[in-house]
Amino acid sequence: MGQKVRPTGFRVGVMEDWRSRWYASKQEFKDLLVEDYKIRQFVKKKYGYSGIPKIEIERTRDAVTVLLHTARPGVIIGKRGAEIDKLQEELQGLTGRRIEIKIQEVQRPELDAQLVAEDIAEQLQKRASFRRTIKKALEQTMNGGAKGIKVLLSGRLGGSEMSRTEGANAGSIPLSTLRAKIDYGFTEAKTAQGNIGVKVWVNQGDYLKGDGADDGPSGRKPKRPRGGGPRRSAGPGPQS
Repeated sequence: MGQKVRPTGFRVGVMEDWRSRWYASKQEFKDLLVEDYKIRQFVKKKYGYSGIPKIEIERTRDAVTVLLHTARPGVIIGKRGAEIDKLQEELQGLTGRRIEIKIQEVQRPELDAQLVAEDIAEQLQKRASFRRTIKKALEQTMNGGAKGIKVLLSGRLGGSEMSRTEGANAGSIPLSTLRAKIDYGFTEAKTAQGNIGVKVWVNQGDYLKGDGADDGPSGRKPKRPRGGGPRRSAGPGPQS
């Protein structure tokens, strides 16, 4: 068996911050955890078409702040903020707490792994060729400036009788390098033959900006020969 770890979870507390930021006692923890799940599911179900890769939740004693990362902020805000006010009221009715919603625009959606995965799933649901879809996603992400991308599809691809796994990758994906900014996204494409799982890894560069920029693809500087000077090749030996 392979030991596979979610890259974002692997980096939480080291390079990544928590998606839910609050503290609770043992008695309250389970209720607040379920409440966070309900908030995320409600927003994704209602505004899934607006490209929401990440939802962050912060809690204080009397209020809940929901930070929505979205590629299309205008869809959620609506005309004169009508949509966002409506969403705020619905979430307050769902949780029974005072809700504050903040919007943060995703500047480069082609580099966000979750949005890339959702775009692939949308194409598969429209019965597009999975190989062509993967190739297109790789090209768009690499052209957008990513250091690397990996895509993995699993299910009844192309409507085949047996499920199988197909994937492709481009560039560098150093999953074990903690300072590498690896973004991960997962979704399911609901096709007529069944669900197809879509996993995407995107290497967005280095958390430590400017460190290792001129190094090789592995992030290591080339070794210099000992003695400080260039190595000299030995001349021809004595001729017999």
